[in-house]
Amino acid sequence: MMDEPISQEEEFEHYRSLLFTIAYRMTGSASDAEDLVQETYLRYQANASQDIVSLKSYLTTIITRLSLDYLKSARVAREQYFGVWLPEPILTTGDNESLQNNLEKQEALSLAFLCLLEALNPPERAVFLLHEVFDYPFSEIGTMLEKSSANCRQIFHRARQALQDRRTRFEPEPQRQRQFVLSFLSASQAGDMAALTSLLSQETISWSDGGGKIQTNFKPIYGQQAVARFWCFWLSGAYKNNRALLHTLEEINGNPAILFWDEGKLVIAISMTLNTEGIQDIYTQMNPDKLAYLQKQLSSTHYRPENRMP
Repeated sequence: MMDEPISQEEEFEHYRSLLFTIAYRMTGSASDAEDLVQETYLRYQANASQDIVSLKSYLTTIITRLSLDYLKSARVAREQYFGVWLPEPILTTGDNESLQNNLEKQEALSLAFLCLLEALNPPERAVFLLHEVFDYPFSEIGTMLEKSSANCRQIFHRARQALQDRRTRFEPEPQRQRQFVLSFLSASQAGDMAALTSLLSQETISWSDGGGKIQTNFKPIYGQQAVARFWCFWLSGAYKNNRALLHTLEEINGNPAILFWDEGKLVIAISMTLNTEGIQDIYTQMNPDKLAYLQKQLSSTHYRPENRMP
């Protein structure tokens, strides 16, 4: 008995996860990445009659070019963004496909790394990600971007050099990361300045993204003492008129994160990076538009905050 031919939709679904991860890393927006993947499918469907040698390369070319167009139009909007711009967080609990137990891929999913990529222009970002994270050769990248292989190699080295000085290679054990997150939460809620200060590195920075929709710090907070004072004040009861918010612990972008809930609605996501001294960066996402995708991910798993206390 002959096997039934694979449909266009089935062929596309085989690469959907790859296309999403490329678009998400390119744009820093999970919701827009979903839209770009859907647009990629529509374009594939419209041109499926043509002779496609490698479907993976064909689809990657479409999603990359769509992402480049997105970044070019988004650059002005981000320059005019109210306050700190942070990427949309995504749930990665148990997501072995995304991380693939590969340090390069895990780092490229972190919020810290996605923020670093903002220093690159769109072509640099595309070449760097496609080669460094997704292992495409320069010859294939050149075809995708309509550039020579040599030009892509130059762009890659320029991009890598731009990131090198600011790129952190320190990767603490997951259990140590989780313990730091829980200790941070405990010390902040207790208003224990001494305990919280001991968890922070000397050069720690706290970043908050409210998008102009939620009141938060317009600029980053720098330094051990200033960051400790802010978080002790904020989490010891100053937020929400002293009404405690339910909190849970999940894995966001490959790292432990604290999620705060208000009557079943996700209102805050806090994650952090560590260096050899302690907590280096604290990323707080409060923009409701940027929390929508994460809440959708959690809702699809029938997530109930009250049952997930750490």
